[in-house]
Amino acid sequence: MRPLRALCTLLSLGVPLGLLTGCMAPPLETSATPTRAAQQALPDLPPMKLFAASGAPDSLPISNADLARDFLDLSFQLESGRSLPVFTRFEGQIRVGLAGQVPPGMARDLDAVIARLRREAGIDIIRLPSGYEGNLNINAVPGEEIRKELPAAACFVVPGITRLSQYRQARRQDRTDWTRLKTRSKLAIFVPSDAAPQETRDCLHEELAQALGPLNDLYRLPDSTFNDDNIHSILTRYDMLILRMTYAPELRSGMSRAEVQARLPGLLDRLNPGGRNVAPRHLGATPQAWMNEVARALGPGISPANRVRGARQAVALAQSYGWTDHRLAFSYYMLGRLSQSQDPRAAQRYLLRAHQLYSRDRGTRLHAAHTAVQLAAFALAGGDPEKALALLSGRAQVAREYQNAMLLANIEMLRAEALEQTGQPQEARRVRLDSLGWARYGFGPDWAVRARLQEIAALNPARGKSL
Repeated sequence: MRPLRALCTLLSLGVPLGLLTGCMAPPLETSATPTRAAQQALPDLPPMKLFAASGAPDSLPISNADLARDFLDLSFQLESGRSLPVFTRFEGQIRVGLAGQVPPGMARDLDAVIARLRREAGIDIIRLPSGYEGNLNINAVPGEEIRKELPAAACFVVPGITRLSQYRQARRQDRTDWTRLKTRSKLAIFVPSDAAPQETRDCLHEELAQALGPLNDLYRLPDSTFNDDNIHSILTRYDMLILRMTYAPELRSGMSRAEVQARLPGLLDRLNPGGRNVAPRHLGATPQAWMNEVARALGPGISPANRVRGARQAVALAQSYGWTDHRLAFSYYMLGRLSQSQDPRAAQRYLLRAHQLYSRDRGTRLHAAHTAVQLAAFALAGGDPEKALALLSGRAQVAREYQNAMLLANIEMLRAEALEQTGQPQEARRVRLDSLGWARYGFGPDWAVRARLQEIAALNPARGKSL
């Protein structure tokens, strides 16, 4: 299940739901409705830009000891904490059906990720022609229909059914209980038909990964979609290795944890031979107390004050555990984002601390690109466009490598504003025009793209006063 994220609501316009790290809340209030003068100044929108159908960037080397531990923890537990008695996967060819209110471009994105699953994970998976039902069926339905069933979900996967209309009646039956499965034979994925193209694509990646492989998420994984921080929007090389392990011939459905564990050393020597010589990181388990505070900070139906208290407690707990990794950084990131409306100066300090932590490790350079966006917005609002440009230098390439159009559009819009403020209007126009094609994929409707342009334009202290 891909969760909706509370931090997105900090935007003065309420889009795009479900993508924590794509949201970019400026550190000052702006109007969601452009003024007439500003509307006239906004450029016509170019065609939507699309990423090439390629894989994710190379991951850092990972030890086989860490991989074995991760695989067992991912494969034998649900996100809820319930244990899974046996290992399960599809046995035989996986045939993917696509039905419902399929938006333009969704089939292309689905074909791209299926091609990656075949190429990078070695999975026998195909997409069926339109109208055919498979053993894994993807349904595009209005987001409101998804939230009627699971209010906190942007999209989800469930066994034993084909259509959303079957879910309510079947949800308490054995066929939809993951803990009772012996193998995977029929699953359904539900994704929003009315979301921005990137959100729908991200749902495809995350829900396909869980439909095919591990059902758990682990906050200790920095380079994975199997992590509820929502930093990664497409399947990473690490994820593909986990899925390749899932479908290795050494394993089969119905195995116990002990049986799988006994086969992992030989399996990993074959699939990840370099991992024999990589020192394990030995990141500690993530305590439930910290995860509870993250849920309080980001979960649905929580008051703003209580969200901030949750984020503060997450920071305090992370420090008490002696963490210096991405989980401490994420704690500060949450606190910074949630504090922006109440105490912008403190928020900037928290975001800077998160940025420093993320920037220490090449494996979290995507994370650092997100914090750089936040800090660049503060710099522009403070009248320091040179600092904004320095913070954003090189970040667009990272966003391209990880195929995050929303992040890329934010970076380029901020760069354009900074370039304009530093007396480079022609380059600013070029960069802004480039950002709009990516924004159409990342944010969706034209009004959302134009509203984001307005928010960023209002970061200019001089212009903001006239809007």
